[in-house]
Amino acid sequence: MMMKDKLVNGPQNAAHRSLYHALGLTPEEQQRPLIAVVSSYNEIVPGHMNLDKIVDAVKLGVAMAGGTPIVFPAIAVCDGIAMGHEGMKYSLVTRDLIADSTESMLRAHGFDGVVMVPNCDKNVPGLLMAAARVNIPTIFVSGGPMLAGRVDGKKTSLSSMFEAIGAYTAGKIDEAQLKVCEEGTCPTCGSCSGMYTANSMNCLTEVLGMGLRGNGTIPAVYSARIELAKHAGMQVMELVKKNIRPRDIMTAAAIRNALTADMALGCSTNSMLHLPAIANECGVDFDLDMANSISAVTPNLCHLAPAGPTYMEDLNEAGGVYAVLKELTKLNLLDTSVMTVTGKTLGENIATAYNKDTSVIRTVENPYSATGGIAVLRGNLAPEGSVVKRSAVLPEMLVHEGPAKVFESEEEAQAAINAGKIVAGDVVVIRYEGPKGGPGMREMLNPTSAIMGMGLGNSVALITDGRFSGATRGACIGHVSPEAASGGAIGVVRDGDIISIDIPNSKLELKISDEELAERMANFVPKKKELSGYLKRYAALVSSGAKGAILNV
Repeated sequence: MMMKDKLVNGPQNAAHRSLYHALGLTPEEQQRPLIAVVSSYNEIVPGHMNLDKIVDAVKLGVAMAGGTPIVFPAIAVCDGIAMGHEGMKYSLVTRDLIADSTESMLRAHGFDGVVMVPNCDKNVPGLLMAAARVNIPTIFVSGGPMLAGRVDGKKTSLSSMFEAIGAYTAGKIDEAQLKVCEEGTCPTCGSCSGMYTANSMNCLTEVLGMGLRGNGTIPAVYSARIELAKHAGMQVMELVKKNIRPRDIMTAAAIRNALTADMALGCSTNSMLHLPAIANECGVDFDLDMANSISAVTPNLCHLAPAGPTYMEDLNEAGGVYAVLKELTKLNLLDTSVMTVTGKTLGENIATAYNKDTSVIRTVENPYSATGGIAVLRGNLAPEGSVVKRSAVLPEMLVHEGPAKVFESEEEAQAAINAGKIVAGDVVVIRYEGPKGGPGMREMLNPTSAIMGMGLGNSVALITDGRFSGATRGACIGHVSPEAASGGAIGVVRDGDIISIDIPNSKLELKISDEELAERMANFVPKKKELSGYLKRYAALVSSGAKGAILNV
């Protein structure tokens, strides 16, 4: 049943029609499928400042195909601008605000279909979660990635900018050099140019089958991005006609495909929060340990920034996400029978794709590693799991033991790093930054970048119950669960305790006896923070990072 049958036609809907007339909708427009265009445009996020152009193109595509487009907004936070201060507590929490508010708008107004226009970080999974909840025909088209910056004749991106701050603090570069980096790193609109969270999730949207080819990789400033948006607007009308819905597409098999592609692409560790949350909305079980079983058989084919010297524009030129998926089919690692928003199967979509540049997308015969880009570590320090971006860890740090330097917040750790109190061999432990304890599970990009910028990336590890930016590289282990605020073992680590990290064997251990650990845990009383506003409600409802930081209801 279409919206016009429920809310438009008949004398009982005269009041509705009067309000549509107030919107300037003609009787002819009211008789067409009403298509929501969820616009994440704003003027504070570089990845969203161009979305007005994308939205205009979507509206044109919808109208060309016989629909009536109606725009309403969704919020988005720039994680880069929010980084390193209280603002970061409000990043992850927006994912659920976006899902809730978009669900509310779609349910309240009874649309026939939806075009979601996201781009950065929590905006993408939030809208995917809303799509799964509402489950009406939906397609995604992102704003696209930023072009790489240029500094001293070399391509660069935001992760290098944060590391430059660490180099400046260590006296390795002067203020003039820092200024050069500042002015050359982010040259265009779009989501930051490496395989950070925004681009990870926009690429995985393609893999999930919810976006058209190029959704994750066509640069924001390319005219092809406008064409893609028009095609998305047209295609939603086909989805409405065929009644193809998000839960028809985002099945258990599709989510497994996304996790497989995640390993090959070397996506952000934040995908290990968002994929479980999306799966939860789709009614699909997501076992965190599935990451290791998939990683064990999935080669890592891409080293985009921060893991390597290539960028989203390079991945696009090399054939994009479809080319990566085509490589994975050589090993029969994907379920190619799954449905997508094209109205065709994944196999049909990628049939003509091929790898145009093996220096950007390595072949399965010559991968960066035989195993995937993300690993889940367990042990007495993280019995419910922890997450590391394995593809961004230096070989010499895959196995490491060292003394703990313990801090109760990101700010404490950053001050110690800046003061030169962290030395080679140390394991920096930052706690009370988890979903509940932060609250909001802040990203630790400032301390991880400082460590790399000071030249300690080959000798210092960092462990936290918080999370990391997709821009983080190095031996950085996040999502330690249970978190300190929930009584986790990370809360009883003491300065000088030896911590053992063994990424190849998926181990994270506090090297004390079982008896001593039991005694510490028996006497442990987690610290509590005075909270107010939305963060107070969020802390009361949020689950662990191991479960995707979903809200318990």
